[in-house]
Amino acid sequence: MSLTDDDVLALFSDAGALRHGHFVLTSGRHADTYFEKFDVLRHPQHVETLCSLIAQKVRDAGVVVDVVLGPTTLGIVMAYEVAKQLGATAAFGEKGPNGERFLRRPDHVGAGDRVLVVDDVLTTGGSIRECTQLVDSLEARLVGVGVLVDRTGGTADFGVPLVSALSLDVQSWAPDDVPDSLAAIPISRPGSTGKK
Repeated sequence: MSLTDDDVLALFSDAGALRHGHFVLTSGRHADTYFEKFDVLRHPQHVETLCSLIAQKVRDAGVVVDVVLGPTTLGIVMAYEVAKQLGATAAFGEKGPNGERFLRRPDHVGAGDRVLVVDDVLTTGGSIRECTQLVDSLEARLVGVGVLVDRTGGTADFGVPLVSALSLDVQSWAPDDVPDSLAAIPISRPGSTGKK
């Protein structure tokens, strides 16, 4: 499967998942562009298309994967589909009471397993780092990271190959650095938790 960034951007746009305005992201940073992954991932054909693209880029990078690990909630959908495409198994990192990621079924990732961590939208990498810490705690091997949208334009570094269905350098600002033009627009907090 060969899709350009423009093709993937069009897919997000056609699904109503590409939004413009003033948004507060999960990280607390402010942005004028938001990717509503729930709107694109509710379409099974888009899930298959986007996760196939991630899987192909993982193969092209020469990364061999035993387990695909995703954080709850949308990471479950992505981990399942990317694992299916790679012929691997899937595991899901849930949030513990202290904010740490854990496996409800710890035998799903074994010591020495080659693990690909997947997530939806990369801005600061918080959820990905939580999952990579989980991989380390299980004595497995992190071999790659795959995301739907990389808002850093490929500048994030996890010490392993990073692949994305879409990579853009989308600016975001700390709360005290929001430009006046963006501050003049009412804040929207999209997402299921009201924090995104």
